[in-house]
Amino acid sequence: MDVVIVTGLSGAGKTKAMEWFEDRGYYCIDNIPPILIKNFLELSATGSKRIKKAAFAIDIRGGEFLSDSKAVINALKESENINLKVLFVEASNEALIRRFKETRRLHPLSYQPISNLVIEEEKSKLHELRSEANYIIDTSRMKVADFNAEMAKIFDKGNPKDSFIINIMSFGYKKGIPQETDWVIDARFIPNPYYIPSLKRLTGNNKKVSNYVLNKDVTKEFINRYTELIRKTIPNYIKEGKYSLTLAVGCTGGQHRSVALANEFARLFREEGRRVTLEHRDL
Repeated sequence: MDVVIVTGLSGAGKTKAMEWFEDRGYYCIDNIPPILIKNFLELSATGSKRIKKAAFAIDIRGGEFLSDSKAVINALKESENINLKVLFVEASNEALIRRFKETRRLHPLSYQPISNLVIEEEKSKLHELRSEANYIIDTSRMKVADFNAEMAKIFDKGNPKDSFIINIMSFGYKKGIPQETDWVIDARFIPNPYYIPSLKRLTGNNKKVSNYVLNKDVTKEFINRYTELIRKTIPNYIKEGKYSLTLAVGCTGGQHRSVALANEFARLFREEGRRVTLEHRDL
């Protein structure tokens, strides 16, 4: 099992790191007492759905529990079934003070406004953990996209497209456009199977309806052009630190055309080896 322990200074980017791992299918737990990590891994190994990769965030919020960290890390390193990596994120005092002031948050070590004194105290308490790190990332001058790129260099084992998720859903305009979508694809230009008596009560999941929608020349051209546009756009999303794209395919009622098109987009991208989710909102 691939296991990553994420630690570091408050405000340096641990949350962003955990979000990055979560987007890549890691089972993520934040602020877990270190002593419970091994117990959790043993429990997960006996379940019906075994966890293949997990990330745990431990930091100054753990208080007295933090003293167990080194012993836990050493035990995990000795385990034959665990591939352990420790990531430590840090930033300059100036950067941390600026970030805390921008978010108006209190430092977890003192629950008071941040200061150089508090930061130095946290560094002292985390010194031993830092010495165990396989990777140390200084985020002082990094934008989110830069940080994600650095994470990808360290932890992505395959092609970046393996980590990118395309979320596809069908919907009906009668019930409104999904708020969570990035791109809205309007399928109402395609001849409507609703007006064919034998197809009216079926849905786009039915082969007869799907063939009716997808075999139109205008549909074929539209799908070819749109999939090519999406393929060319994805690398730029990844470059900017975005690792998912939500496509909402809509028709009048969300029963026929949008369902058939959403299924076809999902099929095409899955054949390319991409990670795809598919949902028919209004069926």
